Amino acid sequence: MSSAAGNVFLVVAPSGAGKSSLVNALLAQDPSIHLSVSCTTRAPRSGELDGKDYRFVTNDTFEQLRAGDQLLEWAQVHGNYYGTPRDAVDAAICSGTDILLEIDWQGARQVERLFPRAVGIFILPPSIAALRDRLTRRGQDAPDVIERRIQGAAAEIAHASEFEYVIINQDFSVALQELSLIIGAARLRRENQAARHAALFASLGVRS
Repeated sequence: MSSAAGNVFLVVAPSGAGKSSLVNALLAQDPSIHLSVSCTTRAPRSGELDGKDYRFVTNDTFEQLRAGDQLLEWAQVHGNYYGTPRDAVDAAICSGTDILLEIDWQGARQVERLFPRAVGIFILPPSIAALRDRLTRRGQDAPDVIERRIQGAAAEIAHASEFEYVIINQDFSVALQELSLIIGAARLRRENQAARHAALFASLGVRS
């Protein structure tokens, strides 16, 4: 890994909490962050593009990636498999590029074992009722799927205490600002500044 290693950001939330909307807005205002594109065995939702939103793969292909140790992490969520390709993440952080993973808590736990300094961010909905309303208005899932997601939300939310940062997505603009502040603070950690400004640190006698 290079001395200018990038940050790894892990953004986690129950389905419907607004994670993807917040991440997309963050990337639009800060294009220096690279989004890791996960692979999944679930079918594309309306408007989703292969290679942009997800890499949509078959169960057989996913198993080949997993067996070949080509996934940084993987998990089964709501009956489908999700995983993060290892090569893209390694290349980004070694080149000094910040990379963001939209991920579930199980995957975040696996990534943190490999990257202990990864920044964990959990997005909470303001209430379960608001979560149900958002999932219904999204119009992307059948009623029985929505019910399964609601039932699983409490179990997912229970893991919020494992994350360094928690954002309550009640007001989107406020939540986006808070997410951006977390990104900025992580970039100012001493190790990051020492890598970016090695000559200055040396001239001032600051130990890196």
